[in-house]
Amino acid sequence: MEQQPPPQNRENVASGSRAGAGFAGDLEGAMMGELRDLRVGFIGAGRMAGAVAQGLLLAGEVQAENIFASAPSNRNLEKFQLLPAGTKVLRVMLNLPCEVQSGAILLAQGSCAGEQDVALLKRLLSPCGLVEEAPESYLDIHTGLSGSGVAYVYTFAEALAEGAVKMGMPGDMAYKMAAQTLLGGAKMILETGEHPAVLRSAVCTPGGTTIHALHELEKGTLRATVMNAVEAATTRARELGKR
Repeated sequence: MEQQPPPQNRENVASGSRAGAGFAGDLEGAMMGELRDLRVGFIGAGRMAGAVAQGLLLAGEVQAENIFASAPSNRNLEKFQLLPAGTKVLRVMLNLPCEVQSGAILLAQGSCAGEQDVALLKRLLSPCGLVEEAPESYLDIHTGLSGSGVAYVYTFAEALAEGAVKMGMPGDMAYKMAAQTLLGGAKMILETGEHPAVLRSAVCTPGGTTIHALHELEKGTLRATVMNAVEAATTRARELGKR
């Protein structure tokens, strides 16, 4: 897992140009049993990799001395040693809340990796948050949705709290209540399985406060702006992946 991939094989590249971290190595030996002797390598040693490493350490299954990291960019990938033939590589995109074990993690299976390897990596990352498997083409979309998307949420939380401050609530209380509101709303989506539009409608009463507030959000094109933000971040991720 300490060796690093060549740039010419996208199936075997854990790209340092994206916000995520790359995981490569022989996962077969560990299988689904004891993980304490598993060596975990990060290509890209930024805050995202640190968030995952912290999540793994908090889970207590991987030892600190078995975690390794390097910090390359695509510009110097060609200087790396080639991975041996048949090396198993699984690419991962995650987001910052992995730091508090509430991340959104998407992984893609490479051509040399099997279902057992995917299952092991899911188990390894599960303490960091929600883990889903998808085709590699979804990783850039996930960057726009969740990797960058958490910043959109922070921006909305700030605006939500500042609105309350404007109306007279103390700042500390406003930010705490805004955060809890977002947390509760997200939990209801995950636990009920309902479409967000259904849950939103359940809050609205005819002529009430919520529908008047939603009308203001619609006038500000909130939904279209957020969709445009996801598209912009996804497009940028694809551009960076080609460098």
